[in-house]
Amino acid sequence: MEIIRTENLKKVYQDNGVPVEALKGINLAINRAEHVVIAGPSGSGKTTLLNLLGALDKPTRGKIFFEEKDFSGKTKKELSEFRLKNLGFIFQAYNLIPVLTALENIEFSMMLLGIPEKERHERSMKLLEELEIEDLADKRPGEMSGGQQQRVAVARAIVNNPKLVLADEPTANLDSKTGGKLLDLMERMNADKKITFIFSSHDQKVIERAKRLLILEDGQIVSH
Repeated sequence: MEIIRTENLKKVYQDNGVPVEALKGINLAINRAEHVVIAGPSGSGKTTLLNLLGALDKPTRGKIFFEEKDFSGKTKKELSEFRLKNLGFIFQAYNLIPVLTALENIEFSMMLLGIPEKERHERSMKLLEELEIEDLADKRPGEMSGGQQQRVAVARAIVNNPKLVLADEPTANLDSKTGGKLLDLMERMNADKKITFIFSSHDQKVIERAKRLLILEDGQIVSH
């Protein structure tokens, strides 16, 4: 069953008044529980595509369907609720809330969903232990290394068991051992919980683990 599909997806940015076509009519269908990696050179449109699939940006033209429902024309409030209930994100910039501890950052989206405090704490601590960062539970982002922040960001993204996780270079700030453990964890969640993963990555280790590889060049899919 398809979880997400695009029809003639286009995105045009303005660069000093000059239109730049970042995506040039992407037609793509991804099934539930797929593990997909989007690869391609810098400037090929990988991050733009992830942002559109994650309802963080709107297409210039075309449509995006999530579980057969078109979300392209939804309001900001509707899109925010949609992301909270269905999606998890792992950003290169981490996007952790600086005034919250690691534990509080991971619990935050569960709090917005009304999940009881005891369950929030148990689920968050279990993930911290799986990622071997339980000692960071009471530390704030400014007290962590980049790699530590990335692992907290990963825990935050998957703690709600979202239907779809979108990750932009998820191993970029991790050493090979930590990156491998992270990929192991996400592969288990893909297999056991049927979470769909879509990564954008240059990392050959990430690419090698993909069940499906999409190659983007100049805003177009050249291999899928």
